[in-house]
Amino acid sequence: MPIDKINDVNLYWELTGQEGEPLVLVHGSWGDHHNWDAVVSELSKTFRVLTYDRRGHSKSERREAQGNMEEDVSDLIALVEHVGLVPAHITGNSGGAAVALKAAARNANVFKSLVVHEPPLFDLLKDIPEAQPYLQAVISRIEAVTALIENGEDEQAAKLFVETIAFGPGAWQELPLSVQQTFIHNAPTFLDETKDPENLYIETGKLSHFNKPTVLTQGTQSPPFFRMVLEQLAKALPIAQSRTFEGAGHVPHLSHPKEYVDMLKNFYLTIE
Repeated sequence: MPIDKINDVNLYWELTGQEGEPLVLVHGSWGDHHNWDAVVSELSKTFRVLTYDRRGHSKSERREAQGNMEEDVSDLIALVEHVGLVPAHITGNSGGAAVALKAAARNANVFKSLVVHEPPLFDLLKDIPEAQPYLQAVISRIEAVTALIENGEDEQAAKLFVETIAFGPGAWQELPLSVQQTFIHNAPTFLDETKDPENLYIETGKLSHFNKPTVLTQGTQSPPFFRMVLEQLAKALPIAQSRTFEGAGHVPHLSHPKEYVDMLKNFYLTIE
């Protein structure tokens, strides 16, 4: 599949499926387009599914200079336009959910709808007293991960991220070796993301003007700070619905692919 220059960066992308409306899947930090492998085959029976490696991840180009989240936002918008999929259903997970939300705030015309799962926009919690213990805990965990990357201990950093932020204790050993290697390879890009001062921030005033069908999703096994972020986003998005995946955590498309596909289809196919 193609590697095209988008915004002066080479991005790897795949388009799966011959019929139906366009559906764009945006992966989270540390991962790549393979994060969606468990759901693409089924989704492509109904949609034309675009997956890609965000800049700095796996097959896409990694720049030496300090990057920022707004570059990812520009890439998403430009790639959807480049492939000719406007307007598209756009779905993001974790860091990819943050990218999708920021793209929605910037250019709603690219979207037909939006589904996001647990974006780590922790700046939304800074003025909420009851959130402070959770916020301090997650920031401390992120700092521990980035310290390991800065010391060149990418594998230990990836393991710590998986077990203290994304999944839970013991989860690293349960991941396939190929997934572990992807995490390790993409560790420097996560470090780059954390150095962007706007990484965890979104301007909710701009987001409040987004009027396309939207679903905010969470897993019952995820840390409570993700639920708190979603509660703040629900206040900003005028017509957002909420969905919860029972027994799932931060990556329901991996742990509960059937339920995830069913949710997307049931939502998207009701939109005129």
